[in-house]
Amino acid sequence: MSATAVLQAADINVGDEITPLDIDVTTTAIVSGALATHDWMPMHHDRDFAQAQGAPDIFFNIFSTNAYVGRFVSEWAGPEAVLKNIKIRLGVQAVPGHVMQMRGTVTGKETVGDEYLIQVDITAAVATGNHAMGSVAFTLPMIQ
Repeated sequence: MSATAVLQAADINVGDEITPLDIDVTTTAIVSGALATHDWMPMHHDRDFAQAQGAPDIFFNIFSTNAYVGRFVSEWAGPEAVLKNIKIRLGVQAVPGHVMQMRGTVTGKETVGDEYLIQVDITAAVATGNHAMGSVAFTLPMIQ
């Protein structure tokens, strides 16, 4: 899809793959996400503390991961999409130096009133395994 094209709900089908999104996991991104969400847990900004707890380094908090999941789906679905539900579970930590590879597949589509309710299963993988797995539900109007 081109940068100016808008995804039409009628063109979305179960089994469609979402446009992949790769996110560079940096110290700045991790700390900025923790600050923005007022998450003062030291494992999200203090490398020594994180390592003392057994982590390889500081790592994304769940709020940051949720935000990236929302971005991933919203960028693909377009400006008319309204996120309704994000359900994820965390796996391995996303630490500086990783690339978080976000992938998704449409798993459901139904008509609800004058909208389509679309369900997408997502994974966000890093070098050591899956960082997040889950689903996102969003709506799109029938006529855009």
